[in-house]
Amino acid sequence: MNQDGVNLERSLGYLLKEASSVLRAAMEEVLRPLGMSVTHYSCLELLAQRPGLSNSELARGAFVTRQSMNVLLQALEREGYVTRPAEAPVGKVLPTRLTPRGRRSLEKATVAVRSVEVRMLAGMTETEQSGAFRILQSMIRSLRDGNAGA
Repeated sequence: MNQDGVNLERSLGYLLKEASSVLRAAMEEVLRPLGMSVTHYSCLELLAQRPGLSNSELARGAFVTRQSMNVLLQALEREGYVTRPAEAPVGKVLPTRLTPRGRRSLEKATVAVRSVEVRMLAGMTETEQSGAFRILQSMIRSLRDGNAGA
């Protein structure tokens, strides 16, 4: 490794990206038989927790573009998983809600996703899991607040 480069074996950022990638692949693997992607699942989970979210809010929460979320929402609406009003009650925002079919689909997906998280944490004690959670939250806060290196 040269002086200016990043040693990937010792880079926490690279390790986090690898963990994220492996987690996503494991989630896709358990969601695929249910006819879902991680983004599809994330959208349903967000709507279950916060009904009425807009396309923009769902896109931010699922880490995709507004355009990608709009395409997904149109498909979910066609397939009967979500409902959106034909016209925005206020402004331009079309609040999205889960249908009973969407809730049933989410319940199955949640079990599958939980199994991945249990597998991911299997080698850690409860104390280690709590510590990892706090550390990751701190990293996110530092980067969002612009305090990296402070």
